[in-house]
Amino acid sequence: MDKILVLDFGSQYSHLICRRIREFSVYAELVPFDISLEEIRKHNPKGIIFSGGPSSVYNSDAPIPEDAIFEMNLPLLGICYGHQLIVNKFGGKVKRANKEYGSSLLTIDNDKDLLSGVGESVRAWMSHGDEAEEIPPGFQVIGHTESAKAAAIASDEKSVFGIQFHPEVVHTEQGTEILKNFVLKVCGASQDWTMEGFIETEVEKISKIEGNVLCGVSGGIDSTVAALLIHKAIGDRLKCVFVNNGLLRMDEEKEIEEMFKNNFKVNFSSINAGESFLSKLKGVEDPEEKRKIVGEEFISVFTDFAEKNGPFKWLAQGTLYPDVIESGVSKGPAAVIKSHHNVGGLPDWLNLEILEPLKELYKDEVREIAKILNVPQNIFMRHPFPGPGLAVRIIGEITPIKLDITKRASKIVEEELIEAGLYGSVWQAYASVGDDKAVGVVGDERKHGNIVMIRVVDSIDAMTADWTRLPHGLLEKMSNRITNEIEDVTWVTYAISSKPPATIEPQ
Repeated sequence: MDKILVLDFGSQYSHLICRRIREFSVYAELVPFDISLEEIRKHNPKGIIFSGGPSSVYNSDAPIPEDAIFEMNLPLLGICYGHQLIVNKFGGKVKRANKEYGSSLLTIDNDKDLLSGVGESVRAWMSHGDEAEEIPPGFQVIGHTESAKAAAIASDEKSVFGIQFHPEVVHTEQGTEILKNFVLKVCGASQDWTMEGFIETEVEKISKIEGNVLCGVSGGIDSTVAALLIHKAIGDRLKCVFVNNGLLRMDEEKEIEEMFKNNFKVNFSSINAGESFLSKLKGVEDPEEKRKIVGEEFISVFTDFAEKNGPFKWLAQGTLYPDVIESGVSKGPAAVIKSHHNVGGLPDWLNLEILEPLKELYKDEVREIAKILNVPQNIFMRHPFPGPGLAVRIIGEITPIKLDITKRASKIVEEELIEAGLYGSVWQAYASVGDDKAVGVVGDERKHGNIVMIRVVDSIDAMTADWTRLPHGLLEKMSNRITNEIEDVTWVTYAISSKPPATIEPQ
């Protein structure tokens, strides 16, 4: 299949470039900025995109790709820092400028090729502190803003383009059309990236592995789809294991066991390890430490099961691309946001090889695969649930009271969303609790009780998220039920921070 390579220079939006391109059925892959010419040729891309990044091209430690990449005669698009790389490389001049962050009006000066069909002007998202002072010889300005006179440039002879703004973010009008123009018109890439094709390729790849596979299933869509893909490839060489870590949603362990026994014909075992997990988490407050403990205990339980029921060669997990990005195991110079138990939390002593068939996919792509594999809708439309479970929704130390509050309050939030017909239209919804307490009045008596935070967000791929504007009457209903039905709660709050700067889960 045709492929676009995106060289990652450390932008928070790098992954979104790939995501947008995949939306119109062309495969895009994020690779390190210092990828070798030899490796690029192995990929055989139809075009290359330079992402944005926090560096300045004139600094001595600026990330610079191999010179030979510029001479490959492949279509090239530079975004933000990538735009400045192109200006600098081809003989232009980049200077420090006043920082510009936010929406600007982009006026189109030449509507051929890259900006074809975009219109006379669009709102474009800027996020930069440098700009092109002089464009290179043989280039022309094809778009400008009031602050950036060379916001979009194009080579007169080569298929090389630079844009100062970010077409990959939703704040840029016609941003997807601009990427389409580059990928489909300039690069001539075929729209042959489909989930049906992914299934076929992945099943063929997995079918060639040797040995038995142990797959940890949580009941969530990711691990469920991973298990079904592997089962499709190797059949009974797969063994699915569900570990009840004591940090699940209310009555979830029963639902998961029934789901796998009634819907899927796979080898399935269940392990109740709640006491073990909770004892190791006792007294722990730091969120990263919680994640590491949960990850290591999961692997410990799986390894013990494997030794008693094996032999197994592989441990399969439903790791997704956002998990890899946030755990700092991405292709470029990304920072660690938080460790995921199935990525950053893996211990050094693990003696099983890791199989992650979904690690290059986003959540909505996994849901599309679930439909193809005939997973029941009530399963694949279920809200995502973090691998460490309620350990990351309980702020501070995990106590029996806080665990009970989180389970019951989250159940109320979900029930009210279902009743209002909104459960399927939001990305994630839950209740969280910490150590803060507030005074309330119960009957005629003063009471010092816990504060519950409700969190409901909208998202596409979990890499960015916006808080959901729920009807006030619905929020009131949730609050009333939580304070009336859960004895230890006196206040209910609603989280209105988006991602970024917040994350979806509180820890």
